[in-house]
This record gives sequence, C-alpha cells and structure tokens, in this order.
Amino acid sequence: MSSTPLGGEREKLVSKLPASLRQALKVRAAQLQTDVQDAVAAGIQAWRAASEALPSIDTAGAESFGTYLPEGLYDEFKTDCRDRGVSYIQGLAQAVALWLVKSQAPDQPKFVRRIVVCNQKGGVGKTAVSGGVAQALAEEEITDETALETAERAALAGLRVLLVDFDPQGHLSHQLGFTAIPAGQESLITHMLNREQAKQDLIDLTMVVEGERFGGRLRILPAAFEAFLLDSGLTVFRGPRHAALERALMPLEEHVDVVVIDSPPSLGLAMDTALYYTRQREDEKPGNSGLLVPVEAEDTSAQAYGMLIQQIDALMRDFDINIEQLGLVVNKFDSRRGYIATSSRDKWIALGTPPVLAVVLDLKEQREAVRLQKPLLDYAPDSAQAHQMRAIARGLRTS
Repeated sequence: MSSTPLGGEREKLVSKLPASLRQALKVRAAQLQTDVQDAVAAGIQAWRAASEALPSIDTAGAESFGTYLPEGLYDEFKTDCRDRGVSYIQGLAQAVALWLVKSQAPDQPKFVRRIVVCNQKGGVGKTAVSGGVAQALAEEEITDETALETAERAALAGLRVLLVDFDPQGHLSHQLGFTAIPAGQESLITHMLNREQAKQDLIDLTMVVEGERFGGRLRILPAAFEAFLLDSGLTVFRGPRHAALERALMPLEEHVDVVVIDSPPSLGLAMDTALYYTRQREDEKPGNSGLLVPVEAEDTSAQAYGMLIQQIDALMRDFDINIEQLGLVVNKFDSRRGYIATSSRDKWIALGTPPVLAVVLDLKEQREAVRLQKPLLDYAPDSAQAHQMRAIARGLRTS
C-alpha cells in the first residue's frame, strides 16, 4: 500500500523485506552516505529497466519495511510486478539486491572476523554453538548458478572458517572426531608461550572438518592437554601476556575469513587473551569481531553473564580498548520447563542490547550428532537446530 505525504513529492511504501537484505541495505547506504529511500528508489528503477528475469530471492520470514518513493514510482512498480508475475515483496527484494550489486561499498581495510564464544558458566552449550555457527558460516547456502551475481550470494557464500578449541577439556575436538593434542607435543599453547621453540607453522596443526556442505572451508585447531596449565604459564610469561593468543593466531589470519574460538568456562588469564584478541582493532568497522554469548533460560545463567560483563569492562578499562558483544544465544530452550524458562527467555530478549540472535531448542539432533562425532549441519542439515545455527550466522554476517 502507499500514501502520499504532505507536499505530494513522495509517497510511502509499506511492504516486507528479508532481514538480511534490510540490514545490508542500511549498512551499504551508510557506507555510501546516501539515504535508504534514495537507494530503494534507485534499485526499483534498475529493476524496472532490467531486460532479463532476475533470480528469485528467498523471502520467507520477511518483515515489515517502509520507506518513501518519488510520487508515482510505487504504482509503476506494482504494475510491473503484476506484468512480470512476481509478488510486490519478491520484486522489492530483487530491486534491493540489484542495488547492492550495482552500488559497491568503498574499499576498507580487510580484517579477519574474530568471534569468541564465551560464558564462564559451564553447561550452557558453548561448544555446540561454536561448532554450529562455524559450520553455518562455512556452509555454501546458494547453489543456483543463476544467482551468482545477486547481493545475497555475497552475504551467504561459504567462508573459510577456523575453529579453535581453546577449552582444555577438548569437547569440541572430540565431538567432531578429533583427538586433543597430548602433553609434550607442539600445540597452540606452544605457540602462545614458547613460540621460539615451535618447529611447525600453526596452520600445519589444523585439520579439515569433513562434510560436503563445507567444501574444505572449515578447519579446526584441536585442543591441547597443556591448556590446563595455561593460566600458570601466563603468570610467568615475559611478553605481553594479554596478547599471547593474538600473537599465536596472527599468522593464520591470512588463510581464513573467520576465526571462531570455543573458550573455556573460566574467568582466568587465558580468557583475558581471548577477550583481548576479539577487541576492535584500529580502522576495523564495528560489528566485525566480538563476543557471542550462549545463555540458558534460567536464573544462574544471568548471574554468570553479569560476572562475564565485569571481566570485559575491567579489560576494556585496563587497556583502553573496545570489546563488542555481537549477540546472545538462548540455548537448550524447552518451553515445557514452564514459567521459569519462558520468563527467563523473555527477559533475555527484552535486553535488546546485545540482541538475542536465536533461541536454540533442546532437541535430539545435536546429541545424536555428538554421539556419532559428526557436524550437526552435516548430520541433520534440515533440523530446527541447524536452521537456528544458520540464523545466528546470518545475524553475525549482518552485524
């Protein structure tokens, strides 16, 4: 529908648009210093001028979207949609995607994305979220060759992802079928504390996580048994101990697009190195790197989250840095647990900042994948949990 504002120069468009496109539109318009309404108008004009049919865009779950168009353009657009046999929602999505392709963002410094999955409370599902999100980021979601030039491909194409099992318990490594590195063998800990003694490049210690959906893009750096002693090792470390993890992982950054770290359930020195690694670097755009915090819909999880916030705030003050919280994940949710579960979930969502990127249900597929030592998105790609991991990944891509 449309309505003419005072002055008659523009009319309001009210339709729907997928969240990923809406966010990409907002970010690109800001980068190019143009108004969203002008960007949408330009996209519709380009869409109307297109001589060939454009690829269909998935608009499932599209949410309300409104802007203003030059007077008369909306009626012309609706007529063209009817003539082309597409819905107004599909036509608008194609128009915005076309504008994104034609309006490239200005060159910016390239930074690998660094995502630390953390919560000092054990049992909230950090490992499941780390693995699932990394798989979703590495997964190739668009397979239709006709869609190769659409803006959505840029947002959804499989990324090169490195999973770092930074928890000495090694649950992530075990769940994906890998063995933790025994004491005395070269590992991430060697490169953090005694890099001069390392005989291999750290990339050579990583392993490919098998799965057709990942195309060799997903790798893991297995846990090391010696990580149990990392905090004590950092207390006597002669270099800048807060930067020990960054110093070790820096050589790997040229090989990957995203680093996802499954952190230990602690608030010690090792956790400080992970938090420091994900800080916003100079000239790095906001939302590129930061923390992903799994929580549960119950009271003790909120208390643990408060303790994590205190540690983050202290580190930011001590080193004059900024550490972003990219989002929360309400994990292992089961509404059958009653009022405590549902009210706690609602409180997490009501926080608003950081946003809840997904509510992950407590279902059997994740446990089955762990038992079989297979990636969730390879074992049960169409499960509700797999789709929720993809929702988190989309939220991270557009943050």
